Amino acid sequence: MASSGADLRRRGRWGAAGESGAGDAPEAKQPCSPSAPALQPGTFWLTRLVLLRSTAFIYCVAFLVAYHQNKALIGERGLLPCKLYLEEVKRYTKGKVNLDTLSYAPTIVWFLDWSNMDAVLDGVALSGLALSAFVLVTACANMVLMATLWTLYLSLVNVGQIWYSFGWESQLLETGFLGIFLCPLWTLSRLPKYTPPSRIVIWAYRWLIFRIMLGAGLIKIRGDRCWRALTCMNYHYETQPVPNPIAYYMHRSPEGFHQFETLFNHIIELAVPFLLFLGRRLCIIHGLLQILFQVLLIISGNLSFLNWLTIVPSIACFDDASLAFLFSSKEKGTKAQVLGIQANEATRKTSPLPYGCYIRRGLNISFGLLITVLSVPVVVNLLSSKQVMNTSFNSLRIVNTYGAFGSVTKERTEVILQGTSSLDPKDPDAIWEEYEFKCKPGDMHRRPCLISPYHYRLDWLMWFAAFQTYEQNEWIIHLAAKLLANDKEVLSLMATNPFEGKGPPRWVRGEHFRYKFSRPGGTHAADGKWWIRKRIGPYFPPLNLEGLRKFLKARNWPLPKRS
Repeated sequence: MASSGADLRRRGRWGAAGESGAGDAPEAKQPCSPSAPALQPGTFWLTRLVLLRSTAFIYCVAFLVAYHQNKALIGERGLLPCKLYLEEVKRYTKGKVNLDTLSYAPTIVWFLDWSNMDAVLDGVALSGLALSAFVLVTACANMVLMATLWTLYLSLVNVGQIWYSFGWESQLLETGFLGIFLCPLWTLSRLPKYTPPSRIVIWAYRWLIFRIMLGAGLIKIRGDRCWRALTCMNYHYETQPVPNPIAYYMHRSPEGFHQFETLFNHIIELAVPFLLFLGRRLCIIHGLLQILFQVLLIISGNLSFLNWLTIVPSIACFDDASLAFLFSSKEKGTKAQVLGIQANEATRKTSPLPYGCYIRRGLNISFGLLITVLSVPVVVNLLSSKQVMNTSFNSLRIVNTYGAFGSVTKERTEVILQGTSSLDPKDPDAIWEEYEFKCKPGDMHRRPCLISPYHYRLDWLMWFAAFQTYEQNEWIIHLAAKLLANDKEVLSLMATNPFEGKGPPRWVRGEHFRYKFSRPGGTHAADGKWWIRKRIGPYFPPLNLEGLRKFLKARNWPLPKRS
């Protein structure tokens, strides 16, 4: 391809970003051949491909979690059936599906057949899984496909109740909404000819990562005193919702290292985000630092897909020139096609555009105005001394406020569920056997799990329940009723059932324990214990099915049948 003098000057300036590294291996085999032209900065064709695939990956994980767990959590006979929830919403809005109903709980489930709610939930989850897998594999998407994915997940979040109350659900919906406007309206092409990624959308992604990080930093400074004293990391690894094996060792790091970690956290969340607005190179540095930070968080804890998801808007800090190393330099490959697009850009600017391009420009401008208007309450919240975190100011969760670990618990407590076949729960000789959850601490000899980006929703809610009461978490009594009946759906959320292959327990109780990591090299660790624990007292008293009949009936929860 012939190059003008200007092209050569640009190549000399930006060549390092586009020609170094493993991405140009084919040229390395022929040192005498001329170097391939470097991609110019300032366009985002490759950025769009990486953003779409990254978003699709998170959607895949989220819909997979929904498919595996929804029936037990919100299904027909789930712990908090979404059908009962929707009926309550209908009563609240005068018994009809109207604008008030849709505004309160926007979900397509309103228009589907409720006679088999499990099939509805599976259908939504599997449809989302199939569509997101298509985008992940092909990197092809349009506005219709991405809007469908967003609508499907919005529909699950708005019937998921407490199980979908985590901040990353709103963050995924906002990220997915931005992805809609990243694409052409109809065309399914990796590089749609007349639809370059809009800078308005790219800046919307950057605005998202800015709010995520700054919100997280401000809520820490304004929240728990330990963040200001640089001592929060002394506790975090041990008391986070679901620790992993690395957290076990990180917890025993020296005091000075924990102080450095806390200070580094403040710099990344409170100072680095402003690099976004200081030019291309500093914006790229911001993206690199944020991705590195999220990778460190992924390594040290099981925070669902939160940190994986937070990497996504950081990708918008990179343009085609800075992402070129990710793509092959084959003659007709994606990178070569983008080079052709950049070379023809001047000609394309003087040629008449298809009608649809003007419509899309109008959509992008309208999108930018929408994000601006919806950002007003978010900015007000960030500036407020009474800042709240993980809050949506609109029912569609398009622009939200974020934050994490505004307070850090200093001790870890766990609710351990136990069952017995004894006729008398007060019998001192009664044998109480423990149920194990998929990932949360229980058996002291079991190694902490490594599960991120997958998410066990019940395990997370058990962490919250442990520093609240069972009266604040009525679903845990429903869980006990399900265990008393050996309910297969609920038991699919558990790691072990001590009553498998025999009759269900006659009584189930909740015991409250304080947990601490054992010390590596200490006596407990030598015995194979990852945890040591001490009983605090009862969390809820022994319960049987007959005694729960009235409680369940008052909440329209059917009495489980013993299997």
